[in-house]
Amino acid sequence: MNAARVRPTALLALLLVAGSGLAQADSPPPWSYSGGTGPAHWGEEDTAYATCANGQLQSPIDIEAAPREDLPAIQFDYRPVPLDVTDTGYTIQVNVPAGSGGIVVGGERYDLVQFHFHRPSEERVRGRRFALVAHLVHKNARGEIAVVAVLIQRVKGAQNPVLRQVFDNLPDGKGEKKVEGASIDLNALLPRSRGYYTFAGSLTIPPCSEGVRWFVLKRTLPAQSGQIAQFAARYPDNARPTQPLHGRSVAQTRN
Repeated sequence: MNAARVRPTALLALLLVAGSGLAQADSPPPWSYSGGTGPAHWGEEDTAYATCANGQLQSPIDIEAAPREDLPAIQFDYRPVPLDVTDTGYTIQVNVPAGSGGIVVGGERYDLVQFHFHRPSEERVRGRRFALVAHLVHKNARGEIAVVAVLIQRVKGAQNPVLRQVFDNLPDGKGEKKVEGASIDLNALLPRSRGYYTFAGSLTIPPCSEGVRWFVLKRTLPAQSGQIAQFAARYPDNARPTQPLHGRSVAQTRN
C-alpha cells in the first residue's frame, strides 16, 4: 500500500472520529470548509492531515472519461435502521447498528456503517455538480471501506421519504437525536437504476486517508427544494473541491 494510507481497521475509526466534530485532548486540530482552515489548507493543519495535500488517490473527482466495462452489479440488501440522527458539526449523519445490511460487489461483502450528506455534491460528472449527495459508508471483513454516492437532484414536488425523516428530525444543535420506535428504509434512498462509476479514492474529509473504493451511482435521485433547503440551513457548503486524477482510471457499468 501507498505509505500515505493507513491500516484498513484504522481507516473506519478515522472516518467516524474525523466526522464527529467532538473535541478531544489528543485530537488533531479542527478543520473547516472555508478560510484559513478550509480544504486548501487541510494538509498544513497537522501532520495527520498530510495526505490531504500529497495523496495521489484523493477524492472527490470530476468524472469525465469513463469507459463502459462489464462490471459486477451492486447487490443491495439494506434492512430498516433506527432513526438516530447526528449533527457532527460538519454534516448530518446517521450511524447504523451492526446487522443493518450492506452491499455485495463481485463477491465482496461490505456492511453498512453510516450515511451522511454534502451540499453541493462533492462529485462532479463532466463538470456538473448536483444539489446534494448522500454518501453511504461500508466496510468489509478486513476493515476496508467502500462508499456508495447517491447524487440528489432538485425536482419540483419530488419529496424523498428518507430525506424527510432525517431532515425533519435534526437535533437542536451538534449532537444526537434518537426517535424512539422510528426506522428508515434506506432502499428509498436508492434510484431504481443502479449502474455506477467506480474508481480508487480516499476519504473526502481529513485525514483524507486513501484505500477507499468508490461507487458513484449514475442515476440521480429527485428531491424537492424544501428538503434540500432544510440541509442547507445547517450546512450551505460542506463539499471538498474535486481533486486531480493523477493517472487513475475511472470505469462505468454498461447500464
